[in-house]
Amino acid sequence: MKYVIAIIKPFKLDEVREALGAIGVAGMTVSEVKGFGRQKGQTEIYRGAEYSTNMLPKVKIEIAATDAIVGQVVETIQQTASTESIGDGKIFVLDLASSTRIRTGETGDTAL
Repeated sequence: MKYVIAIIKPFKLDEVREALGAIGVAGMTVSEVKGFGRQKGQTEIYRGAEYSTNMLPKVKIEIAATDAIVGQVVETIQQTASTESIGDGKIFVLDLASSTRIRTGETGDTAL
């Protein structure tokens, strides 16, 4: 099992969610987060005054996936979330030692 964490632009969330549903991803956790990478924030104008924001709003998607589908999950997120501009985000894949469904006590791949 793998744990996929994707940091994407907020306006891409619905498109990514629909694409993941189409390939069979049953569930995910979504959080609103702030951060920056190579883009180092941005400059905005608010009420005529220019100011710099160093933390940009992003969305963090967390998915537990079986080894069989994880490649397809990463590829789907990458293709769907891309705007081909700086700040599109990152995808991290970690090993997932175990999972347990609380309601039934199922473990491993069956708990996903």
